Amino acid sequence: MLLQRNKLGSVRPPKRCRSDMDNTSTSDIVIINGNSHPDLANMVAERMGLKNGGCSVFHKSNRETIVEISDSVRGKDIYIIQTGTKDANNNIMELLIMAYACKTSSARSIVGVIPYLPYSKQCKMRKRGCIVSKLLAKMMCTSGLTHIITMDLHQKEIQGFFDIPVDNLRASPFLLQYIQESIPDYRNSVIVARNPGVAKKANSYAERLRLGLAVIHGEQKEAESDEVDGRYSPPPTSSSRTRTTSVSVGVPEHPIKVKPPLTIVGDVNGRIAIMVDDLIDDVQAFVAAAEMLKDNGACKIYVLATHGLLSSDAPRLLDESPIDEIVVTNTIPHEIQKLQCHKIKTIDISILIAEAIRRIHNKESMSYLFRNVTLED
Repeated sequence: MLLQRNKLGSVRPPKRCRSDMDNTSTSDIVIINGNSHPDLANMVAERMGLKNGGCSVFHKSNRETIVEISDSVRGKDIYIIQTGTKDANNNIMELLIMAYACKTSSARSIVGVIPYLPYSKQCKMRKRGCIVSKLLAKMMCTSGLTHIITMDLHQKEIQGFFDIPVDNLRASPFLLQYIQESIPDYRNSVIVARNPGVAKKANSYAERLRLGLAVIHGEQKEAESDEVDGRYSPPPTSSSRTRTTSVSVGVPEHPIKVKPPLTIVGDVNGRIAIMVDDLIDDVQAFVAAAEMLKDNGACKIYVLATHGLLSSDAPRLLDESPIDEIVVTNTIPHEIQKLQCHKIKTIDISILIAEAIRRIHNKESMSYLFRNVTLED
């Protein structure tokens, strides 16, 4: 390498070309993945111009998880791509062991890229159980993860369970683009919330697309606030032994909830109904909502969601339902379900994850990825 001298005679290194700078900025990035979604990890690595790191994750005959990292990770930034699937418990253990293996191998930082966070629906106290999302967050922090990248958490407040930074990415721009480009005559559509709990998300879509809003309300609503928990346990009667002083008034009783018949608040007659949600798992509620929309005159019915878990016999139920199309992103692998139901369509979000990794590694602001995001999103 030739050295150049300035007017004062001191030596200065030659200017580096753009490709050299790019190679330098990505030379200390290592992307590894478990068994949950290798295709997504490969797509993210390809978009970043990297090769997937050498990490082997397998199970012994007694179902113990073994992790072997072949490449050196000392002093490097590690990005572990591991999403939640139907095999959630194995997905979690693989992630924790991979993170701890990188921690004990002196990695500089360990970022968990978890597009769908398992147990995210168990984020509230139910009966005499526990808040499993909090437990999972503590386990991830203890394993050595220094940062979390996820997408469309079931409740945004889950970010507060972690003692490390959490970036909750949004898939809504991809879904909004799909509505505008792939649904014919989408201006004749109405955004539908299948229960009042999804009304905020549906309202956000309706405002961005400048469309009408409809909400399904009634006896088949499965809102989390209606689940029975320990707070509804009756107080002890006067005959039971207690050390507390008896009072004459007593504790007032909660009135019994009486749900009205299933109704639609909004007009869907002759319109295209688009139901939006964050997760499609058990599809009975979506099928029941679709049947009601069809009975009320909806000409076409679409279901859009970020995560398509599609458990049990969901493909068969969707194929037999009046739903015309189910659109989900590839945060969760669902190739088998697509073979069983031709109505399922997939949107690739690997470019968003790759951009988030690039910005975090280069210490750039993440606000660009959250532009125009409101509290309802």
